[in-house]
Amino acid sequence: MSRAPEFISLSDAAVRAVTGANSRHTALIEDAFGVLMETPGGGVSVDGDSRARAAAKRAVQTIAERADKGLEIAEADVRVAIGQARAGQPAGSGGGLLGTLPIGRRGPVSPKTAAQARYLQALSNCELVFGLGPAGTGKTFLAVAHGAGLLLRGDVDRLVVTRPAVEAGERLGFLPGDLTEKVDPYMAPVWEALTDILGGEQLRRRREKGEIEVAPVAFMRGRTLSHAFVIVDEAQNTSRLQMKMLLTRLGEGARMAVTGDPSQVDLVNQNDSGLAHAVSLLDGVEGVGVTRFAVEDVVRHPMVERIVRAYEADAAKRGRVG
Repeated sequence: MSRAPEFISLSDAAVRAVTGANSRHTALIEDAFGVLMETPGGGVSVDGDSRARAAAKRAVQTIAERADKGLEIAEADVRVAIGQARAGQPAGSGGGLLGTLPIGRRGPVSPKTAAQARYLQALSNCELVFGLGPAGTGKTFLAVAHGAGLLLRGDVDRLVVTRPAVEAGERLGFLPGDLTEKVDPYMAPVWEALTDILGGEQLRRRREKGEIEVAPVAFMRGRTLSHAFVIVDEAQNTSRLQMKMLLTRLGEGARMAVTGDPSQVDLVNQNDSGLAHAVSLLDGVEGVGVTRFAVEDVVRHPMVERIVRAYEADAAKRGRVG
């Protein structure tokens, strides 16, 4: 005799989040675990074998917890919840709301995966944090959100962002305009994150007051950054000498986040990448935190995860052939 479907009691908001537009979220969970889900009222019922039901329940509860906190639930959130449930992680293991983060235009900013939660914890506890991993894992966005939170609370005086402007060379001279106009195209991901968190008008005011600053790596030399939160983005494209220079810019009351993907080095000599070298030297040093993201932490479009997996499989295959 088959066991009756398991009923999970949920709030109305959680039911809507689990269901999704046109039942899209429900379909994702059903396909992932081979279960059948229905919403009879006051919650959802899950039918399938015991192991599948248990995994689907973990995913549902993770989604429900986020929805009950007032967070927007997108398809990426559902896929992350499914991945956590498959890995046997308990509901809510991605972390809750952290007080260091501001409320963005789409609601409170919070970690979506366990790795993101560890990353934010490191940003709160360490003076220097390295965030390593593939595209779409939230390395830059969460660093910007953390820095914006520090700035809004007055814990730092400035938010400074730097990155290699044109791959390894930083050859900005051929672009028209002043320094800001030359650099801005390469800072688009950072400006998008800041706009999402602060809003366009507050971002403009703080830039004009010098509280938010962007600069290419070459323009950081010789400076001392005090009472600032510094973000070094796309750090895999800094040389070893550039990385040492950047890390030693830290002054009194300053903190730094260094983000990048060691597998996406654009330098002519890939072995000269300052990111992997710095992590190899500093991992375990007091005050330094290192968070490594994996393909399972991709929270961008689901296609990004599939693309990263395909490239990783190809790299592994070529490594075996070699």
